[in-house]
Order: sequence, then structure tokens, then C-alpha cells
Amino acid sequence: MSPTASATDWTRFIEQDPYALLGVPVNADERQILKRYRQIAKQLHPDKQLDKDLASSEFARQIMAQLVNPAYQRLKQAKTRSETLTTMRFQVKCLVQTPPPPPPASSAQQLLRLPDNEVDARYDQAVGQLAQAQFTSASVFHSAVTELNQLNLSFLRRKVQEPSLAPKRTELMLAPPPPTPLTKADEPPIDYAEMYRTRAQTYLKQQNYVAAVQELREALKLEPKNAEFHSLIGQAYYVQKMHGMARAHFRQTLNISPNHGVARKYARILEIEDLPSQPSSPGRPGEPPAPSISTHLTGWFSRFRSR
Repeated sequence: MSPTASATDWTRFIEQDPYALLGVPVNADERQILKRYRQIAKQLHPDKQLDKDLASSEFARQIMAQLVNPAYQRLKQAKTRSETLTTMRFQVKCLVQTPPPPPPASSAQQLLRLPDNEVDARYDQAVGQLAQAQFTSASVFHSAVTELNQLNLSFLRRKVQEPSLAPKRTELMLAPPPPTPLTKADEPPIDYAEMYRTRAQTYLKQQNYVAAVQELREALKLEPKNAEFHSLIGQAYYVQKMHGMARAHFRQTLNISPNHGVARKYARILEIEDLPSQPSSPGRPGEPPAPSISTHLTGWFSRFRSR
């Protein structure tokens, strides 16, 4: 593997797992991250490469410029650290709901099997061991980052039910850090509620209604007043013949959006009483509402009503 290929191939990890690129644990605080960055910068400094061959010197230059510096820029600010962990947690949650094969790295496998009280210490130890040799060569870097990423995901998988992952050491915020110049246009924030809805739709198409309900519950935690989410979960409950839950969510849909056509239709089927009055609309009498995802889903559920 050439140094150039190594640097190019791993740029995706700047967004996906910059912790693996720097060789720091995902619960590292700002001081730990800065300390590790300085260690790497010293190790890869051009003066340290004078006695190395040309390929090794080029590897050090490219890794520092293309991976280490961008990864540090992403992790040195609390806001982008938080965004990174949120993205990684979402990835882990998807993996938990659709379990993949065990990670090939032995340290990541061991982490998944350890008792809860041993996970943190073993994780820190494994990250430290991999970080020691991480930047000695292109091939070692490749294998170290791969295993560090698997370790990070396995650790987060063990911690997925915890509400937050706080740094192990208290940070002293003496003053807000100076703003750093942007190297690219700001990206729009990730719409996690929409991600849950998209996954739910996939499960609905597969007739995996239990999984669809789980996804929609997560979406409703983020947007509890979203009428469309209530309508979708109501339909998922309906086809499972959980009519009490279905009624509750269709009623909530109509409390939020009294003109919701799909919810009105199911309200009639389920004989839901005391519904909010339906405001008049400028459309012609009997004109159907604008197409929506729920409207398209109605066809999937219609065959269940005839059973």
C-alpha cells in the first residue's frame, strides 16, 4: 500500500471517526486531544524524517496534512465533537438493530464480551496500545485506524443506552476558543427524525412492523408534534391489530392536523369519537388531500382491513 493511497483512502474518517485517525478514545476531553495532536505533530515533523526514505517522508507529510490536521480541527471544538459522537451513536444504533457479523479485530470482539465493569479500562488500554505504533508506517497506520474504528464502535455499542458520553476529566473553560476559519461551506444539520422515518418506511415495505414502530417511536421523541409520524405509527399498530394504540396515535394526528386525510379515514374505520372538528378547506368538496407518504402507505395496509 502506497502512502498516497493511505492518505486518500482514509479521508472519509475525518467525518466518520476522527478519533480513530488521532488514536484517542471517544471519551477524550479537549486537553487529551490537544496532547495527542502535539505528539503526532512532533513524530511526523519534517526534521524527524531526515533519516527516513523518500516514501516514508512523503507518507508523514500527507498523513499530517490530509488526515491529522483536519481530524484535530473537527475534535478541538466542543460543538463538532458533539456532532461527531451523535453521528457515531446513530451508526451504532443502526448496527444494534440489524446486527452485523462480529468485528474482525480481536480487541473489538473482546470488548463486546467483557463484563460492564471492565469495559472502560480495557478500551482505554487497547486504544493506547494501538496509538503507540499508529504512525510508524503506512501499513501500520492502515491496520491501526481500522482496529481503532472497530474498537470505538464496539465501545459505543456497549454504551448505547447511556444518555451521554461525558469526558472522563473535567475541562476548565477559561474562555471560548477563537473561531477557526471555515475550509468549506457549512453543511446543513442532520435530520435524525427523518432518518428514523426513512428506516421505518423500509421496515414497513418489508412488513417488519415491530421494527417500524421502534423507529417511529424514536422519531417521535425528537418531534412529538409531527402529525405524519403519529399517522405512520398508527397504521403500523393497526395492521398488528393493536387497535387501542392505533386509536391513540390517529387521535393525536388529528389533534395536530385536523385535516389529515389518512388519519380521518382510519378514525372512521376504528370508530374514534369526539374528534376535533375539521376546518373547511378551499378545495372542492370531497377533494382528497395532497399526496403524502402516509397516502402512499395506505395501499400497503389496505389488504389487512379486508382480512
